[in-house]
Amino acid sequence: MKNTIISRIFRPQILKMSGYKVADATHYIKLNAMENPYNLPDEIITQWLETLRSCDLNRYPDPIASDLNAIIKQVNHIPDAFDVLLGNGSDEIIQLLLMALPAGENILAPEPSFVMYKQISLSLGLNYHSVSLNDDFSLNLEAMLIAIEKYQPAIIFLAYPNNPTGNLFNADEIKKFIETAQGLVIIDEAYAPFAEASFIDALVDYENLLVMRTLSKLGLAGLRLGFIMGQPSIIAELDKIRLPYNINILTQETARFALSHYAIFEQQTQTICQQRGVVLTALNTMEGIKVYPTAANFILFKTLTRTADPVFSELKQRGILIKNLSPQGGLLDNCLRVTIGSAEENQLFLEAMSDIL
Repeated sequence: MKNTIISRIFRPQILKMSGYKVADATHYIKLNAMENPYNLPDEIITQWLETLRSCDLNRYPDPIASDLNAIIKQVNHIPDAFDVLLGNGSDEIIQLLLMALPAGENILAPEPSFVMYKQISLSLGLNYHSVSLNDDFSLNLEAMLIAIEKYQPAIIFLAYPNNPTGNLFNADEIKKFIETAQGLVIIDEAYAPFAEASFIDALVDYENLLVMRTLSKLGLAGLRLGFIMGQPSIIAELDKIRLPYNINILTQETARFALSHYAIFEQQTQTICQQRGVVLTALNTMEGIKVYPTAANFILFKTLTRTADPVFSELKQRGILIKNLSPQGGLLDNCLRVTIGSAEENQLFLEAMSDIL
């Protein structure tokens, strides 16, 4: 297709964008994507495979995934007064939220934060605005309130804990934004299993609050299942633009089965949090880096005596893949992010870091 045709068909915003790139992790110790390193036990996998025998692949799945919806509400302690909408990962939920807005609406989020807030906003021709975090990655309360007043955003996204920084924002400051905003405030709790903090209980206090979660970090990343909860009237409007049968039958049955064994994921989460403490302690003893506090299943650190790029490259040469955030610049200049893996993977990472630094 000739470039003249491309420029005539596609919106200028699309032509200016760069696609979201996923690093090839083949043959690497994969510590770059915030995944749970543990699979289900073999005996549970055997039971799961047996349940799939009952899936009628020749039929469309339950359009509202009622059984799955019920168990999600149960394990997440979602009050009956609120409804849940399921999506193909949190990304689809974000897309649905933004697709529902009038053209030219304003979107607001801190910077740095989850890249898909901006990516999807721009792809839909919306006006995306960001407010830089403080140097310690806390919210800039005054600047955020000024931005809310100036732009009157239709949606404010707040990741809690924040990605890629890992920290929990001040809850009282978040409540101030919810109370000030005329639009929706979306609290993205993708890393809630590791944080012991949530805004689900605050849903009863704020009609413009929605809480979004995912099963990806919990240990089911391969399913691509996210969900959002809030006032039934708001969820009903979002449901109008949800594509029919967006949650396939294998995902529905697998997620329902897995969540019926939720205690396994709770045990795995405890192990990950314990290992997070081990890695944090070890990194804090190393010279030449600054390590940031985290409430997620990853750790952000800044290289002080070397630039981040060669550290990232040397880890990769040793077969260890983490995330290099330095190309994003700003507060993330010379920053690297490592996911908490298994004890063996973490030890290999720490040994490599000790040698490299």
